[in-house]
Amino acid sequence: MSPETVKLAGTAGTIAADRWEGDGDRGTVLLLHGGGQTRHSWSRSGERFAAAGWTTYALDSRGHGDSDWDPSGDYSMDRLVADLRNVIDQIGASPVLVGASMGGITSLVAEGENAPLARALVLVDIATRMEPAGVDRILSFMASAPDGFASLEEVADAVAAYNPHRPRPQNLDGLRKNVRQGDDGRWRWHWDPAFLDRGDEPRREAREARLDAAAAAVAVPTMLVRGQSSDVISADGAAHLQSLIPHAVVREAAAGHMVAGDDNDVFVTQVVEFLDAKLP
Repeated sequence: MSPETVKLAGTAGTIAADRWEGDGDRGTVLLLHGGGQTRHSWSRSGERFAAAGWTTYALDSRGHGDSDWDPSGDYSMDRLVADLRNVIDQIGASPVLVGASMGGITSLVAEGENAPLARALVLVDIATRMEPAGVDRILSFMASAPDGFASLEEVADAVAAYNPHRPRPQNLDGLRKNVRQGDDGRWRWHWDPAFLDRGDEPRREAREARLDAAAAAVAVPTMLVRGQSSDVISADGAAHLQSLIPHAVVREAAAGHMVAGDDNDVFVTQVVEFLDAKLP
């Protein structure tokens, strides 16, 4: 099942998305990727959600993939939420929000501060309390090649070093969806380097307080899928989220932080079963 690529309006330019027409009339699912990823990280998930009856959109966040970069370099949570609200207005339906990492935080804040916005919320290895060491590992990886890579082989080596539990891909063509080749011939990640400039980001305590307040306001069916070997969300972090959203369902997958990529079949099955139960 091949998706249709569509263009939607964000608040700082165009938002690119892949759209799969659902084999039924269950409603709409919006898939939001993590920081430094693109919509292509959801390719297999998009197909499976559509096969389960859900019309599915996988979005490129502003500054990522084929979406426009913000001219002012503003990648704050307020702007990410504003983009999401714009997209939902254009789709014209209250969606299920499925967000991984940054996409999950965006979904949580959007729903908690603007309810009712979504029909249900699925947080993929993200909560209001994150492990600093795991977050630092992600940011260090994203900042590790400011001058890019000489070849796709070097890109594959970097990805393999970051995710040693995954087999190194034999066919490197798939990496072209996550990097872009400049006029100098070098390959760079497919996102705006300004995304890492977080000089005006709030302190951790203030950020956690905002996330806690948003979570406490969530009333829609909510699910957290945590990677069992995640270094970003601990069992304590999952328990804290459930204390804020008592009706939340917590499930685990045999995966790290990249749950959908590590264990996609189990991940989609868990989410579809949750939606079948909560949104019959």
